[in-house]
Amino acid sequence: MAERQTPKAQDKLAFLLALVPYLMDHDRVSVAEAAAHFDVPPEQIREAVRLIAVSGVPGETASYQHGDLFDIAWDDFEEHDQIVLTNMVAIDDSPRFSAREAAALIAGLQYLSSLPEHADRAAISTLMAKLTRGSSASPSPVAVQPSETDATLAIIRESVERGVQLEFDYQNARGDRERRRVDPLRVESVDADWYLRGWCHLREAVRTFRLDRIASPTITDEPITRGAGDVTLPDALFEGAPDDLIVTLEVAPGALPLLADYMTPDATQEQAGDRVRTTVRVSHVHGLKRLVASMPGVAVVIAPDDARAAVAEWGRAGAARYGG
Repeated sequence: MAERQTPKAQDKLAFLLALVPYLMDHDRVSVAEAAAHFDVPPEQIREAVRLIAVSGVPGETASYQHGDLFDIAWDDFEEHDQIVLTNMVAIDDSPRFSAREAAALIAGLQYLSSLPEHADRAAISTLMAKLTRGSSASPSPVAVQPSETDATLAIIRESVERGVQLEFDYQNARGDRERRRVDPLRVESVDADWYLRGWCHLREAVRTFRLDRIASPTITDEPITRGAGDVTLPDALFEGAPDDLIVTLEVAPGALPLLADYMTPDATQEQAGDRVRTTVRVSHVHGLKRLVASMPGVAVVIAPDDARAAVAEWGRAGAARYGG
């Protein structure tokens, strides 16, 4: 077995800089556990801990006072080979997230943990625990509100973890319903809507499915044939088809980013008073109704005439139901 070489001064410094955050993340850790983590002899860990215990940053007096040094629980260290930091300096004084910032980040991590492509939820849980410990105050308890698509998301997540295909009934924008078998690749959201991108075995191509149009999802025993690393997904969520409906809209300038996924590749933007005129691509007039309804007072259909009339009639029918 090869002998371990004595580490150089630069290597010792790099080791100490890695060891201190590790000890801070662990309230209590044994010398053996730390040695196994860094793949070094236990005596090297003990030597480093003794050095950390006499290290620090001088205070205003330019001399080291008790509070200016790291400190450890010496009884635990000497009698039980356990490392517990009882006082931390310099690193502990670095800027921290506020309780509100930490709560917002934790909520975002909860959201990510629900997505099938983020299967390593243990790592996400560890990060949430670190954010809780490292914030300037205890973050407020937060939880991401469940949605109607949570059950479908859970099934998609399980199919990804098991590496098997997903089968479901899908109703497209035209109202047609078909049974699809899919290799799930990615879940994304646009505003309040969730979409699954996957390799569709019926179409033999990548397709996008809106989760609230998926019915009776089931996990099969068939292994997936294409994973996320095997398929190049376009940046745009929606891809055009030859029979798409091209619609001219006038929208408020600030709302243009909301239409980015719907705009045609050659779409121009012309000033029309205090609005901008551009073109979007939708698969069907029903999709156009939903799009315009999500932007009340912000987007107006200009052309073609039949699309403009369909949206206007749909709006009048909705208003009449409220009036009745």
